[in-house]
Amino acid sequence: MSDRQTAPEIVEESRLTVALIAVASVAWTAAMLWSARASITSRADAAMEVTSTAYALPGAVSAVLVAGAAVALLVLTLVSGRRPLGPTVRFAVATGSGLLVGLAAAIPIFTINTLGTIYAAVGGTLAAAATIGGALAGLRIPRVVAAVAAASVGVFLIGFVLNLFQEPVLDAFGAGDTESSANAAQWFSYSQAALSGLAAGIISYLLLRRAGEGVRWPMYALAGAGPGLLLVIGELLSRTAGAEVLELAGKVSELEKTVQELLSTARLNNALIVVFAGALTAIVAVGRTLGPAADSAEPEAAKPQAAKPQAAKPQAAKPEAAKPEAAKPEAEEEPQSSSSSSETAYHSNS
Repeated sequence: MSDRQTAPEIVEESRLTVALIAVASVAWTAAMLWSARASITSRADAAMEVTSTAYALPGAVSAVLVAGAAVALLVLTLVSGRRPLGPTVRFAVATGSGLLVGLAAAIPIFTINTLGTIYAAVGGTLAAAATIGGALAGLRIPRVVAAVAAASVGVFLIGFVLNLFQEPVLDAFGAGDTESSANAAQWFSYSQAALSGLAAGIISYLLLRRAGEGVRWPMYALAGAGPGLLLVIGELLSRTAGAEVLELAGKVSELEKTVQELLSTARLNNALIVVFAGALTAIVAVGRTLGPAADSAEPEAAKPQAAKPQAAKPQAAKPEAAKPEAAKPEAEEEPQSSSSSSETAYHSNS
């Protein structure tokens, strides 16, 4: 019974698709870790190292979270191709794979200074994020997990491209003095979140659409909202497991503490926008494809109903038309019999 339940999950997504998603997510994670290490080690004093670590932590956590899920899903796809996996074994393999990814991701940060507790906290946060991602891959919806991972990579790329052209975009939003620059930065953040949610919904929809009618519309909504949900999880991990890093950065100065609080709130708001925009986009995409199929089925079901009365009318009309024809001779014979009886009575009287 368990084998039949796990078999469809194993073959739902192709190995090539999962492998491409895993490679893309690992490449993005490696780029984020390299950038974080380079930014931290380039600082001259310890205070700047702490603030650089706090700035790099949320992005690295989100990338490692996606990489853990993608790599774990790839391992499950390869292992289950040889033998079916039960739910417990599947979850254990996925969680273990995510943990290995987390340990590998923690090494570049932890080795910056093995004596500093701040880098140990960052390494532990990265390991926890990858483990959680691996555990999510162990859920019995592998196609949805693959769609979420692919859409998350798309969200990362959109953020990267928009940040490359940040200055002209801010100028287009009217950046000038201090107040207008703040408003422009806020509009830039909201626009980035909305575009990321749109991309998440479209990418997840395209991947799930290949399954045809095997995936119901709530799964499309979940896949579209998945990248935003991963961003929310990453932000919560940064605030809890990486709380020491953020607290140390806030102790550098009051200005730095205010900046960290504003950035944390902005990241959470943007993640929620991605959640709702991605889910709504996926639902709208599914609705547009389901509408024509329902309209085309209605005329076909109505045709037999219109044909039944037409076939029944001639059959009911034939007996009614035959009755008057049979009644006519009877009406004609009655005058003849009455005339013959009158003639007989006349002759008898005469």
